Amino acid sequence: MRSPEEHLAAVRRLLGPARTEEVAVREAAGRVLAADALAAADSPRFDNSQMDGYAVDAASLETLPAGLPVGPTVPAGTDPAEVVPEGVAGRAVPVMTGSKLPGGTAAVVPVEKCGPDTFTAAEAAGEVHVPATTAGKFVRAAGSDLARGAVVAPAGQRVDAITLAALINASVTRVRVRARARVLICTGGAEVVDDPDGAATIPDSNGPMLAELCRRHGLEPVARVRTDDDPERLAADLTAAIEAHRPDAVVTSGGISHGRFEVVRQLLEADGEDVWFGHVTQQPGGPQGVGRLAGVPVVCLPGNPVSTMVSFRLFVAPALGEAPAPETARLTEALDGLSDARVQFRRGYLGRGAQTGAGAAPGAEPGAAAAGDASVVTATPLGGPGSHLISQAVGADCLIEVPSGAHLAAGDAVTVHRL
Repeated sequence: MRSPEEHLAAVRRLLGPARTEEVAVREAAGRVLAADALAAADSPRFDNSQMDGYAVDAASLETLPAGLPVGPTVPAGTDPAEVVPEGVAGRAVPVMTGSKLPGGTAAVVPVEKCGPDTFTAAEAAGEVHVPATTAGKFVRAAGSDLARGAVVAPAGQRVDAITLAALINASVTRVRVRARARVLICTGGAEVVDDPDGAATIPDSNGPMLAELCRRHGLEPVARVRTDDDPERLAADLTAAIEAHRPDAVVTSGGISHGRFEVVRQLLEADGEDVWFGHVTQQPGGPQGVGRLAGVPVVCLPGNPVSTMVSFRLFVAPALGEAPAPETARLTEALDGLSDARVQFRRGYLGRGAQTGAGAAPGAEPGAAAAGDASVVTATPLGGPGSHLISQAVGADCLIEVPSGAHLAAGDAVTVHRL
């Protein structure tokens, strides 16, 4: 038997390092960086104005408050060298927010602080009264956010909206990301069909579920093979699909336990390489398997729907795709672990603060945040522990890890795995 941690390590060894690819930065949204992204230019790229106002030079700072002649206007997006090639030169040069600052700028004074307090009136008067200020005021210095060559975002960072903006702002045009692994899905059994119309058949929910789990975790489902209870037919169909789609991995559901018609296990034990089948000390999802078929890694999951979902999240998503790291939450109700050596993974949903009551959570450590504190992440169990109870998992957004033999009270800290 293996622990969940040992089996995850085995799956990682089987799959090997993720492929990477280079993409245009504007196409990288949602992807995970495979290498540090470095700034290609200073950010900001040049000294620019933080306000609509007047650029003044160091000599003028010594005389303020005072009236200064109004210089030509420098609009944002215009090179000031074309408008005021001589620089500020003792004048109050109108600049807009984001304008590149003319040579000699020591500070920017907001227009509303000056007299007249509009550009139009000051331009008509030819002079503006500028209040005292200090060097560097309202000047965004080149490189003040990030210097050229600095790390904008590290390897492992998902390119979310903020990261995308930071990359573009630092003039990054291409980034190296983890390639979306191509996954061939294999589900079924003689009793599993798309549209059950017989007295002993059931719908294939695992196939669509696995495809959606792949997409959620940054993988690309390329095709699906349906098994029946004929190992020779499965061998032919799976081999043909591997040749046609060239997947990075095959993920199977069902057919790996100790029944008479465990065709996935039979196929791999007969024709596969690096094959292991056994039990992992967890519930649900005890039966697991790995191997290679035609040189392609195969990760074999149990067939009950909840077991399939839990196993995919614990082993496939972190090893082949993208999965959040485990985190800590506080239970909102009591949970008991199993009496044997197995770790239990219960479905649940996350929240903030107390679900019921007020004050310190029952069983909380001394000094713990109050139960109503919105900064506290809570976990509420959802549905029963049965591996077939998929309808009771609707609304779940995490797996709650319950150690073997544990007796957990409301308020106790637990490890959760976001779905």
